Amino acid sequence: METIEVVVVGAGQAGTATSHELSERGVDHVVLEAERPGFSWSRRWDSFTLVTPNHGIRLPGGSYVGDDPHGYLPRAGIEQHISTYAAGLAAEVRSGTRVDRLRPAAGGGFVLDTAEGAIAARSVVVATGAYQRPYHPPAVAALPPRLEVMDSVDYRSPANLPDGAVLVVGGGQSACQIAEELARTGRDVVMACGRAPWFYRRLEGRDIFDWLSDAGFFDEGPEALPTPAARLGANLQATGTRGGHDLTYRTLASLGVRLGGHLVADPGDAPRLAPDLEEILAFCDMAHGMIRKALLEWCARAGRPALDIPPAADFHPGPVRELDLAAVGAVIVAAGYRSRYTEWIEIPGIVDQFGFPVHDDGESTVAPGLHFVGVHMLRKRKSSLLMGVGEDAALTAERIAAALRAPAA
Repeated sequence: METIEVVVVGAGQAGTATSHELSERGVDHVVLEAERPGFSWSRRWDSFTLVTPNHGIRLPGGSYVGDDPHGYLPRAGIEQHISTYAAGLAAEVRSGTRVDRLRPAAGGGFVLDTAEGAIAARSVVVATGAYQRPYHPPAVAALPPRLEVMDSVDYRSPANLPDGAVLVVGGGQSACQIAEELARTGRDVVMACGRAPWFYRRLEGRDIFDWLSDAGFFDEGPEALPTPAARLGANLQATGTRGGHDLTYRTLASLGVRLGGHLVADPGDAPRLAPDLEEILAFCDMAHGMIRKALLEWCARAGRPALDIPPAADFHPGPVRELDLAAVGAVIVAAGYRSRYTEWIEIPGIVDQFGFPVHDDGESTVAPGLHFVGVHMLRKRKSSLLMGVGEDAALTAERIAAALRAPAA
């Protein structure tokens, strides 16, 4: 069995940032990657872009250095940035090495089972990304077998879809971006809407993510959420395509997208759209109001003039009441993601009831020496983002280095 002191699993932004920080502290380690560095970004659709400005790419030692800091990198550009960053790491990155199982070792530490053999490690950093397993609402299983049902990671472009209307299930960034692209190509789009916050792309000519960053929004931790379950909620409706612009249910409706309630199915019956669109839109507007209030309060604290932020205007589109599945050619499910840690990490109690690691500053509380980086809302709102993962990577690397320096008990 090969023995490696520290192993990092995953070579996306979280794994590569952690590797950089471990090397900065003189910690020998190896990075294991199932595919290639940055591969997960390649699974996005053809027109995909970042929703945060390029200057928000702040990997340690690998920040954005291009000539369009306020633009939004396309899919290929994001993957190339991470690939180049990984190529410059001091540690070995083993591409094509998938970890099938992680288990405790009899004498302490961990064993990682791969197709190339088992590896014993004292410490392991799990950096497998925030988007691991697409979530399917239960009603999706009741859709007719003839329909082509795909997740957002399988969608590529409108040209790759069969004829007919397209049902988009979800309401976050991916759902809205795909629905907009389809509508702009003339497709008939019906949305089974979900709850998601919305806001204006720019205020006073400046990106909303810059304003939120200044206001400390991305530095808030899970304790700022109303309930632990809120970690599963959708991110802000936004897009970086065509230079970045407002993307909300309002803009989608103006493009002809037909909005309905969430997808439900009674036993033995075909799926239908619930009559709850008004409640969904009320939630979205409430979230808008909370963001507006937070920004205005920040302006007051910072002693700067209040931003001119229009309140949410009345919006009462006629909901789709009857879902004609016979006219639907494809269904795209973009209803968020869940973790899959328990599918390959054989340590009881490693995650909570929502699938998030049970941890102390990223280190498992049930398996000391096992660390997590790149998890949504791990420590802060920015924990999984290109703008914030480096901070968590540095803390984890320092924690591992301190443990290695500590005298054996």
